Amino acid sequence: MKGSVRGWIMDIEGFVRRNMDSMDEESLRNALADLILEFKDTDRETSIRMADAVIYEVKNTLKTGGLDDGLRTIISYPPAGVGMGEMGVGSRGEGDFFVHRKIADIVSSTGTRSFINPEAQDDGGVVRTETGSGDVYITTAVDGIHSRLSEYPFLGGFHVTRAALRDVCVMGSRPVALISDLHLADDGDVGKLFDFTAGVAAVSELVGVPVVAGSTLRVGGDMVLGDRLVSAVGAIGFSETPPTARKRAEPGDVILLTEGSGGGTITTTAIYHGLFDVVWETLDVNFIRASEAIMDSGLLGDVHAMTDVTNGGLRGDAHEISSTAGVGLEFDADAVMSMINPSVLRMLQDLEIDPLGVSIDSLMIIAPEDVAPDVMDTIRGAGVDVAEIGRVTDSGVPVLLRDGSEEELRPLFREAAYTQIKKMVGDKTPQDFEEMKRKVEDAARRAIEKKDMVVRMISRED
Repeated sequence: MKGSVRGWIMDIEGFVRRNMDSMDEESLRNALADLILEFKDTDRETSIRMADAVIYEVKNTLKTGGLDDGLRTIISYPPAGVGMGEMGVGSRGEGDFFVHRKIADIVSSTGTRSFINPEAQDDGGVVRTETGSGDVYITTAVDGIHSRLSEYPFLGGFHVTRAALRDVCVMGSRPVALISDLHLADDGDVGKLFDFTAGVAAVSELVGVPVVAGSTLRVGGDMVLGDRLVSAVGAIGFSETPPTARKRAEPGDVILLTEGSGGGTITTTAIYHGLFDVVWETLDVNFIRASEAIMDSGLLGDVHAMTDVTNGGLRGDAHEISSTAGVGLEFDADAVMSMINPSVLRMLQDLEIDPLGVSIDSLMIIAPEDVAPDVMDTIRGAGVDVAEIGRVTDSGVPVLLRDGSEEELRPLFREAAYTQIKKMVGDKTPQDFEEMKRKVEDAARRAIEKKDMVVRMISRED
């Protein structure tokens, strides 16, 4: 049985917690033992003993009757009553953006300050520190592996490393270090660790940025069976000039876009539609070369903003920039399409996937009109194609000009559906979305209250 299914995962602790109230203990014990036998190459007696151990541990966690209110609060979490999938978290759309704003609220409630914090919803966070020769801006960013690339660790590692580096580069920082956090479920082949790390190392070698630290653990320890891989890569960079944050975009600026071939999302689209040749198109480091060319040219201080077209595609990024900077953005549809790799664009069109609603991994630059030509020359000099695709306006709304008409660029509830299962889930906003937001907001508020309680308690002890 073991190893007959790839990419599977089973949370046996979660199974017990979900079924403890609805099943008697003997039935639960046998059902869990059956599940363990599906995943583990073991005998019935061992699976029963494992089931008993899990049930014993979970039962002990529920003995909270004698606890004081404070400790009971600490070991529980504030339920929102809304699932990740329901809310579209991780799907780079309206629901995902809302949850990220609530996470930013929790971070901001600490009273600690950074030069650019999560409230800005920018690509990376920035802290400013003083040195003997002046201010230095340190940028950090972290990205998680695309969830559908667990069975393709090298590609997962390659693309998540590019993503973290991109997030540092677009803040105007020069990357100096990479860190890796790798989690593989209990039955995963150790070779996945090495393949993922090789993907990370390939990008590291191509751009000359070292991997300096990392962590390798199991997903859920002994309580999660299967071979699912989840991981993240972080990047650290520095700059002696203020970051090119989105909020610096101004009316009259020109919008430039480099050619994008996609990353994890496009790779996933290609693999799960059997269009494997398109994967080759995604294997480059052009984004980083273009960013570094701008830094090396001395033009960075004249650029107002840079971002990568990732979060929900151009629809999502345009919405975030417009909201953050309080400006309008006007895009020419034909110019935008010309900057999507032809093979990638053809695949998206053939599969009826909105190219404006998925991550194409282009570098988008917002610069004054008199600076834009020099920026384009610099990028082309690095061997990367680039074009002018639009302008910044004072309308406060991002719009797309296509076939003589104008349409507002709005993020969908989820990014454009690029796999069959995503097409089934859909991208329509749920009818009870406002109620879902209220519940999520309430859970975030209670999380802040819990944090405040613990901080007060520890501060009194000190």
